[in-house]
Amino acid sequence: MKIDKQGFDNEKYLQEQSAAILERAKRYDNKLYLEFGGKLLYDFHAARVLPGFDPNVKMRLLQQLKDKTDIILCIYAGDIERKKVRADFGITYDVDAMKLIDDLADWGIKVLAVVITRFENQPAARIFKNKLERRGIRVCTHRLTKGYPTDVELVVSDEGYGANEYIETNNPLVVVTGPGPGSGKMATCLSQMYHDHQRGIKSGYAKFETFPIWNLPLKHPVNVAYEAATADIRDFNMIDPFHLEACNEVAVNYNRDVEIFPVLKRIFGKIMKEGLAYKSPTEMGVNRAGFGIIDDVAVRSAGCQEVIRRYFRYACEYVMGFVDRETVQRVELLMEELELKPEDRIVVEPARHASEECQRDNKGHDEIYCGAALQLKTGAVLSGKNSKLMSAAASLVLNSVKELAGIPDEIHLLSPNIIDSIRELNRNLSGGKPANLNLDEVLIALSIGAATNPTSQVAMEKLKELEGCEGHMTHIPAPGDEAGLRRLGVNFTSDPNFSTKGLFIG
Repeated sequence: MKIDKQGFDNEKYLQEQSAAILERAKRYDNKLYLEFGGKLLYDFHAARVLPGFDPNVKMRLLQQLKDKTDIILCIYAGDIERKKVRADFGITYDVDAMKLIDDLADWGIKVLAVVITRFENQPAARIFKNKLERRGIRVCTHRLTKGYPTDVELVVSDEGYGANEYIETNNPLVVVTGPGPGSGKMATCLSQMYHDHQRGIKSGYAKFETFPIWNLPLKHPVNVAYEAATADIRDFNMIDPFHLEACNEVAVNYNRDVEIFPVLKRIFGKIMKEGLAYKSPTEMGVNRAGFGIIDDVAVRSAGCQEVIRRYFRYACEYVMGFVDRETVQRVELLMEELELKPEDRIVVEPARHASEECQRDNKGHDEIYCGAALQLKTGAVLSGKNSKLMSAAASLVLNSVKELAGIPDEIHLLSPNIIDSIRELNRNLSGGKPANLNLDEVLIALSIGAATNPTSQVAMEKLKELEGCEGHMTHIPAPGDEAGLRRLGVNFTSDPNFSTKGLFIG
């Protein structure tokens, strides 16, 4: 039974979203600052909770408007300093910002400037600034806005927004984006608007935020998945009280936008010398994602699965020291609300069963034995376990491509000579410690073997079919396994257990 059921129509979404943005731009004569929430490129969260969603659909939208668009990229100095990681790629926010600049260039779009927000001369932020500037990229630094949020008179003054460096823009639509939440996108938009109005340019503001989806119920799994995704920054969804009062319509928004709206109204009123046209945070947005949903059952199921994925991710980050216990507890509460348990992720129990089987087979050995499981798009669930030769993730991937290629289990895909050669290299580099092959090494070995072995070649061609498959491991993957799983595009989770008794993993 195939499991790739589509729940989202990209073309319908593109049509709705582009029309909404162009309509909003017409309200302002010269300039519209469009704050882009979420990921501009590679929005894998959206792709997971809205099956069928193109992770780059927002970029396709911008390509249609690129002749009318400038791009400003924001990044919070604190995120650079504490090396905050983007989970989808396993890279830090500063690296993600540089990757975004490169990716936009590949789409034919140049970033006008990078803004480092809440800059206080942090060492890592200063290095990041130097690195970009020495590659010819304009970088501005904005310090914490004086008086924000209580003293609006000071905020909207030469000492507040006026103290920030102004970025001259060329096109009527200015997209302000960043690698994650809290990047300072809204503050950058407001700062730019202040400078514009001082120069007689009547610019405006709107927000392009995919989640939460305002016209889905508050406790819809897709919206709950957004809460789970932002549990570490304590975001939560709520009914927009301003929208309910002004329009007598129930709409979902999130706490930060609702809490700051009264302040925003005052700031906009002072900048524009007139009241804000928007009656609510919801009205301020241009989010049409809900109109692209074509199968509510499919997206509800996908939303539930994403909540479980986030639970496993935060549980692992907790034992690694990256998040606090409250973050994990928040996601546990969301799972209770949806009546979910970790085992509702179909690959969890097969992975644990493989680990238990491995423990029984090696009874008496003082080692940690890991299990892994993967659900193929055909619906089949495969498992793997670690051995002296290779890790559980590596074993799992080889079992999976064998299944997809119809290769009998007893046929070996890797040459013993290649395996022995890599193991010997690992043993020498690790000071004589025995070392099995991780997934990254196995993928390289498979590609080498494919040059002379037609069976390995057939198996290697099946690797691309693992993209988007669901996987689980009983232990936190070692770096080589994690890198290989990311490269293959597997949506993997793991139990919060370490794969070694040692403190150093390298």
